[in-house]
Amino acid sequence: MAKRIESLTVTDNHRLNSEYFILTLLSPGTLPEMKPAQFAQVRVEGSPDTFLRRPISIHDADRENNTIRLLVQILGKGTETLSRLRQGDQLNIIYPLGNSFSMPLKGQKLLLAGGGCGIAPLLFMAKYLREKGFNIDFLLGFRNRDRVIEYEEYSSLGKVFLTTEDGSMGEKGFLTDHPVLKENRYEQVYCCGPEPMMKAVASWCRMTGAACEVSLENLMGCGIGACLCCVVDTVRGNLCTCIDGPVFNINDLKW
Repeated sequence: MAKRIESLTVTDNHRLNSEYFILTLLSPGTLPEMKPAQFAQVRVEGSPDTFLRRPISIHDADRENNTIRLLVQILGKGTETLSRLRQGDQLNIIYPLGNSFSMPLKGQKLLLAGGGCGIAPLLFMAKYLREKGFNIDFLLGFRNRDRVIEYEEYSSLGKVFLTTEDGSMGEKGFLTDHPVLKENRYEQVYCCGPEPMMKAVASWCRMTGAACEVSLENLMGCGIGACLCCVVDTVRGNLCTCIDGPVFNINDLKW
């Protein structure tokens, strides 16, 4: 799949809350082919402390209008700088990078599970699956009600089961505490989020026999396999998350 280095135009910077925002970016030409869980390496301009690009999942892609959306969490100087982008600004990215989630078998019962900013690639995946005729359940986890994002967007694509750590919305507890996991037998799970959460979901999948793929969120310096800072230990040896992932079958990880 061809990769591009391209400057896209910011058409919208939508602030979801104090922590998250969504950038909508317009390509100067036709978008390249992209698949769910692929990501972009984003250059941060005007920030001397952030000379390395930042890896950000492709949240959504609209080929008809040649736009992509990036869901970003403000975690440091780089993402804080990105949060101040305005309509008409340019953002240079390398994309699409990495592999993607695999397609499920026809008729399988599917669960898309994510926590925090890890829900980002699940929207693109859900739209992809709906176009193929699949029904979808979501299991999404957040710290509290104030940090719940895009609930309506995901609800438009499938049934959403929600957890918050303090119980202020949905079920109280962590993702794997939700009773939906006891009430349903899922055959294929796609997951992204903090590593402890993904490990807990992977453990549940092994216990129930569900197939599971996770999209790792390792730090990356280059996104093309040169810097080796995103190496993950697998049953096949050390692999780069950026080029061999970010999606891995849990059976390939030493979890």
